[in-house]
Amino acid sequence: MAPPPPANKPHACMSAMVIISTMATMDVYLVEQSLGPQKIGVCITVLVGDLCFLIALRYVAVWVGAEVKTPRRGYAMVLWFLYVFVLEVKLYFIYQNYKSEKRAPDPLARKTLTLLLSVGVPSLFVILAAADRMEHVRIFRKKESLRNRIFWVVVDLLDVLDIQANLWEPLKKGLPLWVEGATFFYCYALLLVLPCVSLSEIGTQGGTRKTAVYPLLSLAVVNVATLFIRGGVLLWYQDPRVSTAFLGKNALAVAVKTCAVLQHRRELSDAGRGSDRNAPSLNDTPPASSRNHTPARTHTGSQHTESLAPSFISREL
Repeated sequence: MAPPPPANKPHACMSAMVIISTMATMDVYLVEQSLGPQKIGVCITVLVGDLCFLIALRYVAVWVGAEVKTPRRGYAMVLWFLYVFVLEVKLYFIYQNYKSEKRAPDPLARKTLTLLLSVGVPSLFVILAAADRMEHVRIFRKKESLRNRIFWVVVDLLDVLDIQANLWEPLKKGLPLWVEGATFFYCYALLLVLPCVSLSEIGTQGGTRKTAVYPLLSLAVVNVATLFIRGGVLLWYQDPRVSTAFLGKNALAVAVKTCAVLQHRRELSDAGRGSDRNAPSLNDTPPASSRNHTPARTHTGSQHTESLAPSFISREL
């Protein structure tokens, strides 16, 4: 088995800093939301949870490095999945504590939580994508194409986080319980799955895969779905927290990506027609030059004639 590629220390340090800082921020929010003697128990619980997360991450890293052919990409996907899984569990308890607290809401603390998530979650994805692929790309045009793909994923992550942040930011009149639950877990699933799909496609860029799955998923489950979610919440419940800027972004992204998909399908159909037109027909007969290219063999019974045959005859033939 080939040894795994050497670790990139700057990327490893930056990813560790992002993970530790975001997890510590979630722990601080959970402890601050507790009252009286409950703070000690909550603090012990979150510390034990963080320790178990680091131990699980260490053993998963060893397993991925031993099993997967490209351990760096596999480690990036598993790291992202575990990070978002634990982060969203903590975020769910913070969101429930905000709903049940009796004191006046602190808008600054809730906005700060949204800001930290909007910085930390996309930053980790950019670090993982750059550590996996960016250092191996030498051509400037391919680097720009890779940066564009990463940028679209970051915009989608911010879009999903904006919808999820509407649940804990202050509002006089809340949404129905089933709407809030469906919205939270829908965003949870998108944050878990979509970046892993993008990391897989970025890692195999230039391989045998010809069609990308992430643009279609982004069009369907991010832009179209969130367009209906924002529009429905804005029209039916008149929620002032709906971001009209992201609503315009969803509409523009749907138009641009739909045109790109239609153009790609048109290019594929044109390429198929061109290959069919250039294919040789079964009824075509070869030209006379190809038919007369092989000389006919003549057999004579005289060995003396074969020995005296002049050499220029073979050259002429």
